Amino acid sequence: MNGLDATGIAEAVGSGAITPALVAEHFLGRIGVDEPDIQAFASFDAEVVRNQARGLCAGLLAGVPVGVKDIFDTADHPTEFYSPIYQGNRPSRDAHVVTLLRQAGAIIMGKTHTTEFAYMHTGPTRNPLDLARTPGSSSAGSAAGMAAGFFPLALGTQTAGSLLKPAAYCGLFAFKPSFGLVSLEGVKPLAPSFDTVGWYGRSVRDLERVAQVLIPGFPAVEVGCRPLRLGFCRTSRWSDVQPLVAQAIEQTVAKLGPLVSEVVLPEAFDGVFDDHQLINDCEGARSLAKEFQSYPELLSDSMLAMIERAKATSWEQESAAKARLAQLAPQLAQICQPFDAMLSVSCGMLAPVGLETTGPSDFIKFWGAFGLPQVNVPVPRGEGELPVGLQVIGAFRGDAPLLGTAQVIVDALA
Repeated sequence: MNGLDATGIAEAVGSGAITPALVAEHFLGRIGVDEPDIQAFASFDAEVVRNQARGLCAGLLAGVPVGVKDIFDTADHPTEFYSPIYQGNRPSRDAHVVTLLRQAGAIIMGKTHTTEFAYMHTGPTRNPLDLARTPGSSSAGSAAGMAAGFFPLALGTQTAGSLLKPAAYCGLFAFKPSFGLVSLEGVKPLAPSFDTVGWYGRSVRDLERVAQVLIPGFPAVEVGCRPLRLGFCRTSRWSDVQPLVAQAIEQTVAKLGPLVSEVVLPEAFDGVFDDHQLINDCEGARSLAKEFQSYPELLSDSMLAMIERAKATSWEQESAAKARLAQLAPQLAQICQPFDAMLSVSCGMLAPVGLETTGPSDFIKFWGAFGLPQVNVPVPRGEGELPVGLQVIGAFRGDAPLLGTAQVIVDALA
């Protein structure tokens, strides 16, 4: 089972070569050994897993274990958002995407730790590649569980960098689709202008398979034979990238051949990082107004700081930030149009030591501010080296071509 990705597991279960129960027991064994150190799960029950594994044999995800971030409603597990306000909260039904996963034959392994309301106050989860380091931001439990071998697929979300950053730190494939393609019904909102469901897999084809389940009508992914046209965009914050990370990304880009072109964006794009943060703060404060009014003493310092920044921001300032992004979006689309995909770094640093901070998300939220689809491809690394993530960005609603391009890149790097 260790050598199979989720697609391989589903095909083996579908053919009768292995049973869902056998698959479940394999992953339960891994959890039993390593979960005390990793602490990926906010809620886990081995018997709930075994009950699901009885008789599952059909669907695109037949018998495939999936970790679910603890901001998605689930009927068989609490949904607590890593907040004491919601301790013991039991939804009456699953979030829409969880229902779709079950209908496709998936086994929900449990709820994975998140940050408080998917913002910044971190949970107890550790990076399996180095227990002294953070696994990343709010989708950290899903990423750490994947890296530890607890499940071959996992659900997360991204508002700023919460999906791709943990993927970069834990060495995973991750896909954040175009904004608005995946249902957010039953998912706790933070900043509705940016909130997007995404997922982790063991391969690009795993990412595609989940897209087929969660995005009805998703086009077929074609892996072409022609040379790729790729842009490489450092953005104005490249000086913040750690030298080891910059070297790894530049060497990886060089391996992709002469059809990679350097792209330098106009100065007008320098403000995107701050505009994203301003909008995130204002929308986050509105999303958590009920909790702030009723239980301010149960909110973390980082959450209260966000709310205070939002209070100090005028309606006109927020509207202007949104207007600037709207004006820049067609310019960015025109700049990217000649390319099959744009390349960048996913995170400008290696996973930091300690669990208190997860590092900045600037290189991820820049592209997410425009709702573009994003893939993290783990950069090939030597034994003992910490992971670095190559970010591959596509055109808005060009999700299927982006996955095809990502597969070509993976093949070229291999």
